[in-house]
Amino acid sequence: MKLISWNVNGIRAVLKKGFLEFVARQKAEILCLQETRVDPGQIDLPLADYHAYWNSPERKGYSGTAIFTKIQPKNMARGMGIEEHDKEGRILTAEFEDFFLVNVYTPNSKRDLSRLSYRQKWDRDFLTYLKGLERKKPVVFCGDMNVAHKEIDLTNPKANVQNHGFTPEERAGFENFVRAGFIDTFREFTLEGGHYTWWSQLNSCRRRNIGWRIDYFLISSSLRPRLREAFLLPHVLGSDHCPMGVILEGDLTEEKRRGKLTLH
Repeated sequence: MKLISWNVNGIRAVLKKGFLEFVARQKAEILCLQETRVDPGQIDLPLADYHAYWNSPERKGYSGTAIFTKIQPKNMARGMGIEEHDKEGRILTAEFEDFFLVNVYTPNSKRDLSRLSYRQKWDRDFLTYLKGLERKKPVVFCGDMNVAHKEIDLTNPKANVQNHGFTPEERAGFENFVRAGFIDTFREFTLEGGHYTWWSQLNSCRRRNIGWRIDYFLISSSLRPRLREAFLLPHVLGSDHCPMGVILEGDLTEEKRRGKLTLH
């Protein structure tokens, strides 16, 4: 099973830059998008093989998430059930037979850090939400989490230590996900630096590979035996972020029937 996640920085814009061709090439079972910035009624998206689910914010042209899946979920939920967090269309949760998939677009703390305290509350509440899901079955969550976890995850860590996306508070928030048992899938396979998912559009940063890794796939530890690959696709253009993905081995529903998948 291949899962792809991508902050498209506006789906209408990326549609003009080869998005449909990208989807056709990847042949992913599930595609999660962040920063869609559109209501579904405003766009014609010919993805006939996929069930489509959207979470649009109250504010038009801002934020937003979507999941396109060839496997019809049992249930779909928008938000985490907390009103102050759920106005911006930042979370979509698909329940499948054997796992939950959470697509998330984490709030940015802003350049002046005016939203840092809110961001810290978001991280705490989001972790509580994930652990609540995990009590029922394993969790996969993915998306733009707007933080570089460690120094290896951005080109110039020393110069950015007090900048949004790399403050000690934001990094601690991400570390709490890891301490709670969730696995950063990309780091299971790739330990060296130089691999990023976002680049500033100024000063030819992408061409020079001056970037940040702020997009992630994390999984419950019980799914680790099924994880076969985690990858970034930095050559895919169209957004200031690149797509990323994971491959989970086998049919999880079939493995559950055989008693080989441990659920929380």
